[in-house]
Amino acid sequence: MHFWISDFVNLFYPETCIGCEHSLQNGEKMLCVSCRSQLPVAYQDLRDNDKMMELFYARVPLENVTSLLYYEKIGTVQHMIHQLKYQKQEEIGTFLGVWMAAYMAADTRFDDVDLVIPVPVHPKRLRERGYNQVTKFSQCIADGLKVRFHESVLVKNQNTKKQAQLNQRQRSNETQQTYQITEEIEPGQHILLVDDVVTTGTTLTLCARELLKIPHTRISIATMGISV
Repeated sequence: MHFWISDFVNLFYPETCIGCEHSLQNGEKMLCVSCRSQLPVAYQDLRDNDKMMELFYARVPLENVTSLLYYEKIGTVQHMIHQLKYQKQEEIGTFLGVWMAAYMAADTRFDDVDLVIPVPVHPKRLRERGYNQVTKFSQCIADGLKVRFHESVLVKNQNTKKQAQLNQRQRSNETQQTYQITEEIEPGQHILLVDDVVTTGTTLTLCARELLKIPHTRISIATMGISV
């Protein structure tokens, strides 16, 4: 009966593509085949160049970095991330996470990851939004890699201005000492730190530095998008 009701609802209120807003066909999820094929996928490209790693040179030592998509200020990727963060469409995180997990599970660079940790949001913003926009994405990656997921290792203890409203220097100044470890983590682990979009790398750098206080820890990074 549950499936019948779902089909009945979809008949009169069909799911639409988040990109073009046309009705989705059977087998399509979130995006139609056409919109998905036009997304600027970054994963394979980033294996062959240092564009993402360059953001962290001389700032924090990392094992590997990767991102699923290229992020522009306009376009489908921006729209998806905006819907995820501000329109309570948390299922977008799952959609992107399953996609990302398929790439990473087949990538030997991440074979020895022990633990997946999402970048936290401030408790006040978490209450306002109702969820961390990176949680579902991170959980899917952990499931794909068959490793542990731990959401409460890091906390954000300063509610800074929205990153999009700050230039690079302001971001660096505004976010000093904003993350801290709140739970004991076993030394010597390879931690995958996960965020939504990397622009300047400041947030991820600060989180990674905090995690590197744990003896013999190694850090890799994965994001939904990298700004271009």
